[in-house]
Amino acid sequence: MGPVLAGVLQLLALTGALALVHVPFGNHMARVYSSGKHLRVEKWVYKGIGADPDTEMTWPAYLRAVLAFSAVGVLFLYLLQRLQGVLPGSLGFSSVDPAQSFNTAVSFVTNTNWQSYYGEQTMGHVVQTAGLAVQNFVSAAVGMAVAVALVRGFTRSRTGELGNFWSDLVRGTLRILVPVAVVAAVILVACGAIQNFSGIHEVGRFVGGSQQWNGGAVASQEAIKELGTNGGGYFNANSAHPYENPTPFTNLFEIFLILVIPFSLTRTFGVLAGSVRQGYALLATMTTIWLGFTALMMWTEFAHHGPALQAAGGATEGKEVRFGVGGSSIFAVATTLTSTGAVDSFHSSFTGLGGGVAMLGMMLGEIAPGGTGSGLYGILIMAVIAVFIAGLMVGRTPEYLGKKIGAREMKLAAAYILVTPALVLVLTAASMALPTPPHSTLNSGPHGFSEVLYAFTSAANNNGSAFAGLNANTDWFNTMTGLAMLLGRFLPMVFVLALAGSLARQRPVPVTAGTLRTEKPLFTGLLVGAILIITGLTYFPALALGPLAEGLA
Repeated sequence: MGPVLAGVLQLLALTGALALVHVPFGNHMARVYSSGKHLRVEKWVYKGIGADPDTEMTWPAYLRAVLAFSAVGVLFLYLLQRLQGVLPGSLGFSSVDPAQSFNTAVSFVTNTNWQSYYGEQTMGHVVQTAGLAVQNFVSAAVGMAVAVALVRGFTRSRTGELGNFWSDLVRGTLRILVPVAVVAAVILVACGAIQNFSGIHEVGRFVGGSQQWNGGAVASQEAIKELGTNGGGYFNANSAHPYENPTPFTNLFEIFLILVIPFSLTRTFGVLAGSVRQGYALLATMTTIWLGFTALMMWTEFAHHGPALQAAGGATEGKEVRFGVGGSSIFAVATTLTSTGAVDSFHSSFTGLGGGVAMLGMMLGEIAPGGTGSGLYGILIMAVIAVFIAGLMVGRTPEYLGKKIGAREMKLAAAYILVTPALVLVLTAASMALPTPPHSTLNSGPHGFSEVLYAFTSAANNNGSAFAGLNANTDWFNTMTGLAMLLGRFLPMVFVLALAGSLARQRPVPVTAGTLRTEKPLFTGLLVGAILIITGLTYFPALALGPLAEGLA
């Protein structure tokens, strides 16, 4: 079997598996967030944190709860790293320095999981499991809660209430993320991923030294790392490491975990909105972009030039031979079109255009299908913009799901799509203009610029992957990427929840003959076009200086 055919067959198998679970899993998540009952274990949690799960919240109250919970998470994870040297199970590792502790705490709380350290040489068992793994669950649940709050804004009328954050957080964690992650972890262990709490041990000697590895609860963290679109690896090699991702089957299974919640949330949206066809329209948009990007990535990595690449059957540098070019390309697109950031190959070693495809996937706002929750609310924002564009073309007041899109709604949507590009471009420009930050790049020219552009694109979009040639463990990059992650996560949430509150206060508009049918293929095409054109116009100059210049050289 040729490598191209193998890649295509993997893509078909993945698509089939996602289609198989789309309806039942999406329906399950809809039941979770619409249920009026609380499980006994959930009641214990509510009692422990002193929350009333039945109290409805307005958007400012919902936002305050999101920010307060996240701030506590940052503080706890920061202190855990600073105290690591005196904690049991530290494996002899010292406390993490302040700048890196701040960056890592922010990274995992914002669902970014950017890592400027070697996991197996920096973090002990307690920090990995009680700190990082816990945030993998709850940061994903926060994103899902905000998405559900926006859906309620579309479905409710003449009220400012969007549900209860604490209820949404606990249900998303205990009824969705934990059960699926447990099953996924068992599958990974059965296929060869490790799961233990062993210390550091020597696995081989060579001239001048020895090879050492430490164990850990790797499979369980790997499961929620992918399922929650987190991305932070137990080991520095991330999902290219055989302890995390041992076989081609586990590679495909991990891609499935990355995509299953974001794609299935479109079904959840359709059920909660009372029109599954609206969910299918969003699903068609996401699928079109995802398949298009995957095909483009495989083409850039297989359409090789020169005798060395032709003999190898593709651009194989930086790719694991057990996954091949096809499996690595599928993984790279999945991880950058979502907010995952996990890698089974090294994106800096992709072809110039291939690295540009990965970067562009993040620049879209990671909405095809996007992160757990963030993908859904991101594409709903783009849908609002698309209906506004359609309204301008036909001279009608734009409406979406029976709600008018007026000046306030458009200002909030516009602010949402502008904040992340502003962070990316301003911080990249500052890093290239100042005398010290460019010294962190391994390469000069367009690829060196791409390393910095990729870093801030990844941080501001809460992705977490990187071009490995960049030394990001400096005070500048630890601080600036940390700020980019914070602002890139929570400023958009402010606009999303404010939009949800504005929509919830409206009275539904009756459907007329002139209403734009947003469940039709025509709207799907308009939405795809709006996403690609807006992103292209925003980032083209920066892309032309980096991956495009490198790829066309």
